Amino acid sequence: MKKILLMFFVAITTTVFAQKLKIESGNFDFLKDQTQVSVELKFDNVLFLKEKMTESQYLENRKQELLSNPKRSEAGWKKWSDEWEKYKSVYLDDFLKALNNSKKIEFKKDINSKYNLVVDAKWISPGWHGGFVMQPAILSANIRFVETDNPAVTLLDISANEVVGKLPAGMSGDVMEYDRISAAYEKLGRLLLREINKEIK
Repeated sequence: MKKILLMFFVAITTTVFAQKLKIESGNFDFLKDQTQVSVELKFDNVLFLKEKMTESQYLENRKQELLSNPKRSEAGWKKWSDEWEKYKSVYLDDFLKALNNSKKIEFKKDINSKYNLVVDAKWISPGWHGGFVMQPAILSANIRFVETDNPAVTLLDISANEVVGKLPAGMSGDVMEYDRISAAYEKLGRLLLREINKEIK
């Protein structure tokens, strides 16, 4: 019982720390006359957990965990891994859903625009689900606004360190880690929107 209460406390307190984005270089001035910005998500070099596993290492560990359960099968693993790949596009959709509450600029994928927003995942803690309690996912990422025709030109470079995804109502749901990771991307979108609204009047 004490262990469950401790896990519950950790899950709650993790979410109450202030979340901030840090501008490494540049500013938001270039966005003031823009109406649309394209967005892409990079997931190529992300590391997982405190061990800093590569994606392939993390997936191999998850496969072994799943198949060690006699009730699971290779078909179950294939379904899980297919969902994992599918959710990479959902991460971007949820990020955009939060970001597009802006009334000044429309952020979209697969459009032609002067500037491109690149969200590059650096580190993820997928969290866990323990029935009555849950640890949300935590995401660290680099956010860069670049010239679409010349991606080497970065106008704004922002670091997001350990952004904590939102816990679902009633501490239920989000059983799978890709659901929790998606919530962290949505939180990242809200944080970026807050900065944009603050800087662009």
